[in-house]
Amino acid sequence: MSLPTIKRVLLKLSGEVLMGNQQFGIDPEFVAELAKEVKAAKDSGLEICLVIGGGNIFRGMAGAAKGMDRAQADYMGMLATVMNALAMQNALEQCGVPTRVQSAIEMDKVCEPVIRRRAERHLEKGRVVIFAAGVGAPYFTTDSGAALRAAEMKCDALLKGTSVDGVYDSDPKHNPDAVRFDTVTYDRVLADNLKVMDASAVALCRDNKIPIVVFSIREKGNLARVLAGEGVQTIVQDS
Repeated sequence: MSLPTIKRVLLKLSGEVLMGNQQFGIDPEFVAELAKEVKAAKDSGLEICLVIGGGNIFRGMAGAAKGMDRAQADYMGMLATVMNALAMQNALEQCGVPTRVQSAIEMDKVCEPVIRRRAERHLEKGRVVIFAAGVGAPYFTTDSGAALRAAEMKCDALLKGTSVDGVYDSDPKHNPDAVRFDTVTYDRVLADNLKVMDASAVALCRDNKIPIVVFSIREKGNLARVLAGEGVQTIVQDS
């Protein structure tokens, strides 16, 4: 089972990916490499949106687990995603890719507010759009934000670039015998709690028939291979 022809995609990156080999923060060299991958994908004719997590700087759920108010911690996490979005914007524009950041929390000195029609116009003009600050409300992850933006922008697929090369039946970091799926249904992901994305994000993609493609973004050139239907990946879609 393969993907249908795609023209517009949303690429979801975890904040941890931006750390490179560091333990914390943003590695400018690794971000520059990621930007080259995105540029190559865009040069192939795709319209690209991005959503980047904030876990390399601050993760709301981790803050809440240590006693912080969950809503307050989530807002801090949203601000971390804006920092990551600006770092990626800088890297993309240094590659010659015009990029706009739209934030669900308005901060007009540094980026635009999320306006769907304006974002569509940016894509039509060949710009990359980075959506930041999740959905602008606490208790929602950046996975949910990515699924929401993919649905709003009528994306043909949601690509989730992680440090793992697909979806497994158990955690491959702890179980050497874990089995990777080439394809798996949304319902199986939800029923077996396979940790692709949070449940609300998976359900939103299912309801809007948006395939989720999980692959490792850490392998150089992997984004282009996945978009070409090659490389190691797992596709989550209806059977």
